[in-house]
Amino acid sequence: MVCARDRCVTNYAVLLMEKDIDSYIDSYLGRFSTNQMIGIPLVIFVISLLILGFSFYTTGSPVKLGVEFTGGTTVTVVSELSYEAVQQEFTSQFPETPPFSARDAGGGRVKLQFGPMSEAQQTQLNDYISANYGNDVSLKQVSAYIGENLQHSAVKAVIYAFLGMAVIVFFIFKSVVPSAAVVLSAASDIIIAATLMDLFGIALSLGTVAALLMLIGYSVDSDILLTTRLLKRRGDTEEKIRAAMKTGLTMTSTTMAAFFVLFLVSTFAGLISSFSKIDIISDISAVLLFGLVTDLMNTWMLNTGILKWHLARGTPDKKGKRGRKR
Repeated sequence: MVCARDRCVTNYAVLLMEKDIDSYIDSYLGRFSTNQMIGIPLVIFVISLLILGFSFYTTGSPVKLGVEFTGGTTVTVVSELSYEAVQQEFTSQFPETPPFSARDAGGGRVKLQFGPMSEAQQTQLNDYISANYGNDVSLKQVSAYIGENLQHSAVKAVIYAFLGMAVIVFFIFKSVVPSAAVVLSAASDIIIAATLMDLFGIALSLGTVAALLMLIGYSVDSDILLTTRLLKRRGDTEEKIRAAMKTGLTMTSTTMAAFFVLFLVSTFAGLISSFSKIDIISDISAVLLFGLVTDLMNTWMLNTGILKWHLARGTPDKKGKRGRKR
């Protein structure tokens, strides 16, 4: 083989990497049976539904709601004290309407969230902040009425987006089982991501609703890649799954890497610089990371297992007869 030395070394490294990836995929496909590939994600899906159901039963909401949806006041102050000490200070000063959450916003800033208040209570809070923290304060108020309307609008947005996705998927594949597998995988991504939000204390806000909507697109993207490769290309089923996995895992891993860096910068930049923590970016990137990790399981276990089972049964050919099992 005649080639430049550096180019040969690079090509050889790429070949070794591809061989390692192929061996990992072969090991994965040989380790799990079709029933295991379907059963494990479904068990996790059911557990997630139970967790969200319990949270709804005990708190009235499957996930913690942010101020945008409940109404209330968000205050960010500069203090040399820890956020726990600042929360305790405001709790002692306002025992009837204490802050229900406090967090370090970076750069010596503390973010407090209060529930809905009366006009007199809001005025008292504003006067206390002005007297003790000066003008270097960020304050945002949302009325309970507006919060309730936003909550209904956000729920409708997620439902309409999901239904629209389902209609388009059924229109594309015109087959019940593959289309249902894509829809089930997308639903599982959202449910499990919402469960992780609940477990890690990430509130449902306008930003995290946008992240959940984005998850629908990311989920459908990888699921359609897999379904198209398996249903519309000829060849051995295992080989088609292997090729789809190599492409899909590359797509998802690069996206995860980008969101992971975004999460680190938005969450921990305040620890090494004067920048404040960017809460909305931190929450959005965390939810997307939850969803993308979940999508790896749902696409390459749940959806793949359903499609393998579907193809093993034999699919109708153009004449309406069952094709040979693969």
